[in-house]
Amino acid sequence: MPKNAAHGRIVWHDLLTTDHAAARSFYTQVAPWKTQPWEGAKDYELWTLNGEPIGGVTNIASETATAGMPPHWLAYVCVYDVDACARQAVSLGGKLRSGPEEVPHVGCWAVISDPQGATIGIFEPADTPPGHDGDPAIGEFSWHELVTDDYKAAREFYRALFRWEMMQEYDMGEMGIYSMFGQRGKMYGGMFNRPPQIPAPNWLCYIRVQTVKPVADEVQRLGGSVMHGPMEVPGGDWIAQCMDPQGAAFALHAKE
Repeated sequence: MPKNAAHGRIVWHDLLTTDHAAARSFYTQVAPWKTQPWEGAKDYELWTLNGEPIGGVTNIASETATAGMPPHWLAYVCVYDVDACARQAVSLGGKLRSGPEEVPHVGCWAVISDPQGATIGIFEPADTPPGHDGDPAIGEFSWHELVTDDYKAAREFYRALFRWEMMQEYDMGEMGIYSMFGQRGKMYGGMFNRPPQIPAPNWLCYIRVQTVKPVADEVQRLGGSVMHGPMEVPGGDWIAQCMDPQGAAFALHAKE
């Protein structure tokens, strides 16, 4: 698939953590993942699913951790030109946080934040983009949720940058509107205005599982926590929002 055709698809997920080995042990018991070394950097390891890389894990740099960066997941969106996309993000009111940086034979990446401060990665592959256009399989990331200060402004920012389209809205009552977005008829996730208990805008990545409750139980058995759920959402799917033992938030998603 050419890069232009994949522009806007979420293709990669990195975990930045404070304990690489503990994170590896935790997630390979929660999800059907394995890990393998990556020859490009000794402190970076690949998550694999059925032998295919889907993301990576690395320790947060000591100087960044000292500055207060917590463990977190970072999703990367495939773009046709990282340099142009980074410039456009800044012109739309966002910020360039890191990069652009080229990885030989892999591609070019950068990290940006939107005008409300939520961080996301952009990736221009050197060759065929990772991932696929079909429905997410068990073990793949199946939903991406933005909690923001102004979902309408965020929606316009990402529409201009990634060609994401507003596909559906759901009225959550006191919680406000949940705006679902996607591309070419494929739904990628949702965004809504954050409640007071969430301290800052952020993205939450959902892992597709067979059934939520037993995996949520396993999260707790392994030292993680379940912050919300398991609960059924409109449409009949089930979710649980979790935190790993190092403090990185993630979520579980099942079509049940």
